[in-house]
Amino acid sequence: MLRSNPQAATRIAGIFLPIAIAALLIPFRSTFAATAAALVLIAVIVGVSAPGDRMSGYLATVSSTLSFDVFLTEPYGRLAITHRPDLETAICLFVVGIAVTELSVRSRRHRESVKEESEYLGLLYSVSEMIASGASEEYVARTVREQLMDLLHLRSCRYTANPAQRPLFRIEDSGDVFLAGRLWAVDSMGLPGPEIELPVKVDGRAVARFVLAPTPGWPVSRERRLVAVALADQVGAALRSHLRSA
Repeated sequence: MLRSNPQAATRIAGIFLPIAIAALLIPFRSTFAATAAALVLIAVIVGVSAPGDRMSGYLATVSSTLSFDVFLTEPYGRLAITHRPDLETAICLFVVGIAVTELSVRSRRHRESVKEESEYLGLLYSVSEMIASGASEEYVARTVREQLMDLLHLRSCRYTANPAQRPLFRIEDSGDVFLAGRLWAVDSMGLPGPEIELPVKVDGRAVARFVLAPTPGWPVSRERRLVAVALADQVGAALRSHLRSA
């Protein structure tokens, strides 16, 4: 279970690792400064929040603060602090732990965003190179279909030149999703279903489409939808080249 759910592992570590570290410091608490012990626990918070999520960092912060109070400040073994400097240290430990967690979350999101943007550019570049090398429309469409499956986390995807038999949700050039002129919010809810179409256009006119079956409740960002539109445009470019050479 923990192997398949890294967040669960880091959250458990956030609860129990500070307790274990504080317990290891018990034999030295009479000679080890409280501020030094707090720094050790902050290092534990950093170690948990860096690979984990916000909740992991919060749990590590609360656990570190309570462990500092119970194991490393007088009166020992109780949730009480009698010395003002120890109380101030505990408060600083909690505040710094929250700040470290927020910084870790923002840093991780920035790294993930940069990585995603690089992957998006790689997808578009690979398809454009394919078209430049003279690949057929069918091959380009099949490749884009496979990329859309991963990009939008779809259950299925098919490419067709046939018009829809009934009104479908549609991803427009802006990345927004419409049905009969009505805008649907999908950033947090995921793509609507059971099916949604992604038009393939040549000179601004839809000539084919991808029919997507989204995974219910799976969030799909606007950036991912815009990349999907750009991939469909690449298929349109392949169609245009085929029509001109025919």
